[in-house]
Amino acid sequence: RDSFDLLRAAGLERVAQVRISGGGARSRLWRQIVASVLGVAVDAVAADEGAAFGAALLAGVGVGLWSDVPAACAATVHPGERITPDAADAALYTRLHAQYQALYPALKPSFAALAAYEP
Repeated sequence: RDSFDLLRAAGLERVAQVRISGGGARSRLWRQIVASVLGVAVDAVAADEGAAFGAALLAGVGVGLWSDVPAACAATVHPGERITPDAADAALYTRLHAQYQALYPALKPSFAALAAYEP
């Protein structure tokens, strides 16, 4: 949500949908949570390969199979099921996000300590 808010602050207020892929995208519940947290429709891409699929598209552009990345995506990336935000859940996540934003600065040093932990 923080990253999405940064995009909106940078002038992309009109983001109408998000496409997701990979392991988490296989879960309808996870897609519903993401849609409600972001407040926009979420389409699961009809390919499970995620990052490897993107790398293959870039390689295809590199060897001339497609003229550019948008052409590669237009030819191969197809949306799957669309999930729309649940209004009640979105309101709850917005309230919880405000609490997260208040807590994060206080917890940030603990995250660094945990990352450096060696048993």
